[in-house]
Amino acid sequence: MATSSLVIAPAAERPGPPPAILATLLLVAGEVMLFAGLIFVFWVLRLAAPVWPPPLQPRLPLGMTAAATLILLASSATLTAALRARRRGAAADLVGGLGATALLGGLFLAVQGLEWIRLVRFGLTVTSGTYGAIFYTLIGTHALHVLAAIGWLVATIALARRGRFAHRPAPLQACALYWHFVVALWPILFVSVYLA
Repeated sequence: MATSSLVIAPAAERPGPPPAILATLLLVAGEVMLFAGLIFVFWVLRLAAPVWPPPLQPRLPLGMTAAATLILLASSATLTAALRARRRGAAADLVGGLGATALLGGLFLAVQGLEWIRLVRFGLTVTSGTYGAIFYTLIGTHALHVLAAIGWLVATIALARRGRFAHRPAPLQACALYWHFVVALWPILFVSVYLA
C-alpha cells in the first residue's frame, strides 16, 4: 500500500508574496474595477450633458478640496516614514507614524464632511439630479474607503504597540499597500470630478 506525504514548505521558503499581501492585492484589484466603473459612469454622464455642472447647481469648492488633497498626500508620506521606522527597529516611531497617518486621514474626512455640508446648504444633494447623485456616489464611495482604511490603521497601531511586526511585517505592509491605494486614487477623482 503506497502512502503519499504532503510536504509544506515553511513560510520563509514559499514562493510568491505573503498571503496578507496577496489578499490585499486581490482586494485592490477589485477596488480598481469598482472605481473604474464609477469613473466611467461619471464621464458618460458628464460628456452627455450639454452644460456641466448643470444650471442652478453649485460649483465644487476647489480650494477646500485642494487642501484636503494635500492632507491626504501627506498621510502617504507619514506612512512611508512609519515603514522605515519599522525597518530601523524604532517601534515608537512606527506607532507614531501610523498614528499620524490615521489622524491625517481623519482630517481629510473632516474637510470632506465640511465641504458636503456646504454643498447641501447650496442645494446639491443626492436627489437634486444626476450631478448630485454621481458626485456623492463617487466621492462618498472613496470616503467610505478612507474610513475603512483608517479602521485598518487603528487595528494595525494596536498590533504595532505589542511589537507584532518586528519579525512578521506582512500584515503591516498589507495595510500600507491599501492606504497607498486609497491615497493614489484620490488625485484621479479630484482631477476628474473637480477640475474637468
